[in-house]
Amino acid sequence: MRKDWNASKRAQKDTDARWTKKHGKSYFGYKVHANTDRRWGFVRVHTVTPANVHDSQQFDAVLDRANTSRTIRADSAYASGAREAALKQQGYRADIQHKGTAGKPLSDAQQRRNHRIAKDRAFGEHPFARIAQMGGKCLRTIGLARATVTIGLKVGMHNLMRLAHLQHRGVVPV
Repeated sequence: MRKDWNASKRAQKDTDARWTKKHGKSYFGYKVHANTDRRWGFVRVHTVTPANVHDSQQFDAVLDRANTSRTIRADSAYASGAREAALKQQGYRADIQHKGTAGKPLSDAQQRRNHRIAKDRAFGEHPFARIAQMGGKCLRTIGLARATVTIGLKVGMHNLMRLAHLQHRGVVPV
């Protein structure tokens, strides 16, 4: 925050939000990290961070150890040999997509594995799509605390909509 700003200007500036670049386009704001239940589609745990925080830094924060499922499905942002070894030691099955590099592209077997994992991972992306439909990409708040509450309400609304959908189909989650 600049020292030459007066109090009125400082009150209108979001000093918690940060810039990030994704696919060559710059974004300013916050990012939600979530753990989605594969069976029912509910968001079990979520955190909100400034946009510049890498997904891999929030892995432990969204890992729900109370979940009885022992399979972890995640995208390539979470890929790390050490992480996969630690998860295996804790009794988890790590279905984390692998990523290639410029010097070492993925093998055919790795591409098939990623494709197999992507089919189940798609269910974890559905809450993000619903949050985006609720205006999730545009927050009219200033500060991380308010952004966390706003996104938390949207996550809660997703879970309620998912519950209503399941009840309408006659499926009641246990």
